[in-house]
Amino acid sequence: MRRAVRALVMIALVIVVLPYILTPLYVVGHPVSTLMIGRFLMGEHVTRRWADLDTISPALPAAVVGAEDGKFCSHHGIDWDSVRDVIEDAQDGEIVRGGSTITQQVAKNLFLWPGRSVVRKALEFPLALWIDLVLSKKRILEIYLNIAELGPDGQFGAEAGANYAFNRPASSLALQEAALLASILPNPSARSARNPGPAVRRMAGLYMSRAQSAAATSCWSRNR
Repeated sequence: MRRAVRALVMIALVIVVLPYILTPLYVVGHPVSTLMIGRFLMGEHVTRRWADLDTISPALPAAVVGAEDGKFCSHHGIDWDSVRDVIEDAQDGEIVRGGSTITQQVAKNLFLWPGRSVVRKALEFPLALWIDLVLSKKRILEIYLNIAELGPDGQFGAEAGANYAFNRPASSLALQEAALLASILPNPSARSARNPGPAVRRMAGLYMSRAQSAAATSCWSRNR
């Protein structure tokens, strides 16, 4: 029994520590998400062709930052103001909004699992801080745009999402198309950029205006 407990403890430690070892290695390369791996193992369809950030239309990172994480360039992995707002909403009995930064989503997608849980959040917070410390803003956004699910049938990343929705490469996306892709995050199964409904179109209009503000900072075009 003691050996079994020790073995379980060692396995848990490896699972917790491994992401911190792997993160510095992701300065280069084409990492895949746990969801992509899960689909592979289940024999489900996966489409992903890596696209360097410099080859993606500038409209897409601007739209995604405007939609998902307006303080991406100023925080260090966690938007603490957003975290406080979420806690206050929960205490007031209001619907809890998503408060995850792009860096947190990278941590979740690369190393953890979907769904809400206290355990996952407890692992995600320090990991997001580590990712922001080790990787540049440009690299974090590049990874996110290549592992985010952007289609209803295993289309991952900007290139696969753009091809599925608009039959064109990510390099030639217009601002409206980029905003439509940003509008289907994080649920491309329920929302469609290919055949957008009224709600998606409304969000896309909002994200188009936010993208212009995000593009003005564009920290991802620099080293940090």
